[in-house]
Amino acid sequence: MALLNQGDRVFVAGHRGLVGSAIARVLAARGYRDVITRSRDELDLLDQRAVEEFFTTARPTAVFVAAAKVGGIQANNVYRADFLYQNLQIQNHVLWAAHRSGVRRLVFLGSSCIYPRAAPQPMPESALLTGPLEPTNQPYALAKIAGLELVNAMRRQHGHDWFSAMPTNLYGPGDNFHPTDSHVLPALIRRFHEATVAGAPEVVVWGTGSPRRELMHADDCADACVFLAEHLDADGLARLAPFTHVNVGSGDELSIGDLARAVAAAVGYGGKLIFDTSKPDGTPRKLLDLGVLRSLGWERKIPFERGLAETVDWFRKNAGELRG
Repeated sequence: MALLNQGDRVFVAGHRGLVGSAIARVLAARGYRDVITRSRDELDLLDQRAVEEFFTTARPTAVFVAAAKVGGIQANNVYRADFLYQNLQIQNHVLWAAHRSGVRRLVFLGSSCIYPRAAPQPMPESALLTGPLEPTNQPYALAKIAGLELVNAMRRQHGHDWFSAMPTNLYGPGDNFHPTDSHVLPALIRRFHEATVAGAPEVVVWGTGSPRRELMHADDCADACVFLAEHLDADGLARLAPFTHVNVGSGDELSIGDLARAVAAAVGYGGKLIFDTSKPDGTPRKLLDLGVLRSLGWERKIPFERGLAETVDWFRKNAGELRG
């Protein structure tokens, strides 16, 4: 079986991002001796020739594809062409170069937004392509679906023992805390922190507060992805799930309203919360069915309360250096 092992030469694409950096940490902690990383200045994944030359020279035997253009509901909705084009380019270049250079083990990281807006809850792997997507992030979701299908096609046509992991909403130290382009949790942390510093009497939260989101610490996601690469070959996955992808989540689910109140408490904000119902809610609920992952014996290790406190603490220590 082509399982991941400590002797592999492992390339983590996107190692400076939230989940990519966590994967690099997990690999180091588990004793992987040959982990390859490249910054954007060293390797532009939008440059096909540069990617092909890197794979020819570096010769990784295993790859985690965590590189992507990501953002929150506003960024996804405004920069629709950028999200579709750049994510297609990044994953096509990396996956094709990995194929041409004979990479044995590859994990492509997608997103829970690949599932239909009205998918059954919790969302099983089999819900893929069964209905319309959430309009606000459809371009990003389509790019991720294309990447997942390319991984599947590589396995069927070329016999590669590759698979995809579909993480839920991730957070943690090192996240993107940009005031408009980040995901909901880091955006709320920054908003409540700045309101506390300024003594603002109220904070506005987009939408009704009713949508529900599953939240997972990036270190838990990374641990699950490495665990899957070490323990699950494609034949085993085929026996467990109808597709060669696995949902990766925590089971920790909150409404946006409860999340905002939890962040306010963690930050120490004592003002009023205002929900702007003129702004979009996004998908009503996004809870993953974790039956496949749990059947293999993996469970999340970082409860939300602890993870939130760690993330708030990291933000406070690094707020002066963050962009935006």
